[in-house]
Amino acid sequence: MIRYILNRLFGMVLVMFLVVTIVFVILRITPGDPAAVMLGPDATAADVAALRTRLGLDQPILIQYVFYLGQLLKGDLGQSIFLNIPVTSALIERAEPTFFLTLFSLVIASLIALPIGIYAAHRRGSFIDQAATTLAMLAASIPSFWLGLILMQIFAVRLQIFPVSGYGGPGSSFFERMYHLTLPALALGLVSSALILRFTRASMLDVLGDDYVRTARAKGLSERRVVLKHALKNALIPILTVLGLTAAVLVSGAVVTETVFGLPGVGSLVVSAVLRRDYPVIQGTLLVVAGLYVLINFAIDMLYILVDPRVRY
Repeated sequence: MIRYILNRLFGMVLVMFLVVTIVFVILRITPGDPAAVMLGPDATAADVAALRTRLGLDQPILIQYVFYLGQLLKGDLGQSIFLNIPVTSALIERAEPTFFLTLFSLVIASLIALPIGIYAAHRRGSFIDQAATTLAMLAASIPSFWLGLILMQIFAVRLQIFPVSGYGGPGSSFFERMYHLTLPALALGLVSSALILRFTRASMLDVLGDDYVRTARAKGLSERRVVLKHALKNALIPILTVLGLTAAVLVSGAVVTETVFGLPGVGSLVVSAVLRRDYPVIQGTLLVVAGLYVLINFAIDMLYILVDPRVRY
């Protein structure tokens, strides 16, 4: 058990080191000079060179890399070139909308996909099963930003039930902010529910035909108890896996949706940083997202141990 956890932690550190290296190299070899972008087209070559020296961009890439690793070991993600504040502060300021959008979307996707997937597997071959499978395939092929625009047109512009964009004012309550997140969360949740539904159905079908399920039915247990207690418990590992992957994808995939709905989240911060060639913000955001991927996968692995004791061995 301890050895398994230590191996997973070592793997997490190795993955993050590779992510740091790849992100740093890609950003440095990408065409474009942040100093020139910052000063504008009217800046002279001397001004650009002076700013590059002040930002440390004139140093060899290896020296920049070693310096950046030293910063990371101290917990410092660097200073934003354009915002002139620490990258950590910029991410914390923008984290709330992205966090609640991800959580809200995952809840919506789970509430839609899990019951339908379980019932479709239980009624395999029925009209409901075929309809659920068809709708899941359709939802998986729809881009979330396009669905967001459709929802915005119907519920915000025509029916005027929800706001078109924004996250509420500075003094808005929690419920008002969730009210603003309803449409973007629906757009992301409906698309994400397709994958969860298909995995839930497939995982349930794998266990519903096993011997212990037939034995439970032969003992006279109710069908609901057989499906929800015996079958679902043994089908949870693939379902937990896809829920964790969906949560990680929602964190990184909310960029376009946040832009469509004008949310002041991490997605809009990344878009502005890319346009301005703000290296520290791009690097810091990518590292945080990669770290969330790794932590979510680690948490899912720990849940395996609770769900299925056989994993401990």
